[in-house]
Amino acid sequence: MIIFKGKKAKIGPVHTMDITTEHLQQVFFPKDFYEKYRYLGSVPSESKRFSNDMFYAIRPLVIYLDYLAKPWWCPRWFLRFLYLFGNDNSIVRMRNARLSRLFDRITKGYGITDYKTKWTHYDLRISIRGTEHEWWLASAIEEKFYSDGRRKELLEDIRKISPARAEVVSGWSVEMLKAEFESLEKNQKITN
Repeated sequence: MIIFKGKKAKIGPVHTMDITTEHLQQVFFPKDFYEKYRYLGSVPSESKRFSNDMFYAIRPLVIYLDYLAKPWWCPRWFLRFLYLFGNDNSIVRMRNARLSRLFDRITKGYGITDYKTKWTHYDLRISIRGTEHEWWLASAIEEKFYSDGRRKELLEDIRKISPARAEVVSGWSVEMLKAEFESLEKNQKITN
């Protein structure tokens, strides 16, 4: 049921969304991680659409940003309420300028702008709003996610060529695994 009707844009294609009872239920009674921390922006959800590895990689960053953004005196439902009525549950739209500015003032501007995989399923990119300390944490998560994914891929490639060798090299770094894979591939071409 629609509680507040969205407004059509006077200039351009952007308009605000209709606020329903479901939106208010998500504000006051969040069901999951996504609904609880949605006010931080582009927060991952634990669903079939997203990789669970990506969800578990980004989750510590979301919790840390929540710790920084939420003052001790402000309940989380109020931040979700301001995000809904001030920013229209969006990182780009603004429904009410005063509520949006109040939301930004309370949260100090912290949030996640975007996260995605770029070239491969393990090449994670995270864009955040915060200080360089939060950026370092996001970069560390990106590097760890990449190295783990690349390591798994290289081990699978090595296992295809030599299953016995894959067990020996399983703890090696990405660079060492890459060199080992190239060496095995070169030896396989020579013998063929």
